[in-house]
Amino acid sequence: MVASCSHRLAGKRNIPIQELNGEAFIMREPGSGTREAVLKLFAKHQVTVKVKLELGSNEAIKQAIMGGLGISVLSRHTLVSEGPTSELTILDVQQFPIERRWYVACLNGKQLSVIAAAFFEFLLEHSKQVSTPYLRLLTRV
Repeated sequence: MVASCSHRLAGKRNIPIQELNGEAFIMREPGSGTREAVLKLFAKHQVTVKVKLELGSNEAIKQAIMGGLGISVLSRHTLVSEGPTSELTILDVQQFPIERRWYVACLNGKQLSVIAAAFFEFLLEHSKQVSTPYLRLLTRV
């Protein structure tokens, strides 16, 4: 859960998910896996937010958050480039982060490009470091 550093919940610890009721929210576009995961979690905990914007770009969502238009859910990796002087903060909300599984597949017999092969090797190595199976690699299908 990401908010501007000036948001009322910024800096608070172990925030009950119900504190998000009525919050202005920036949602991913319809069909997005992130949106589906967020809506499922909110429904499970009976949380209703006010969707102010629907955007298809992580950068656009970050800009909207910095502009004070609402809060949103973004993957942690989208915040890496923000640095220590960022105007964004991660809210410590119960039930977050949302953990999801990722799958990678490639066609049997297809020659991978050098870049694709390097990325695939990176994923294989990273999957060994993950303590739970959130990254499943199907080497050939």
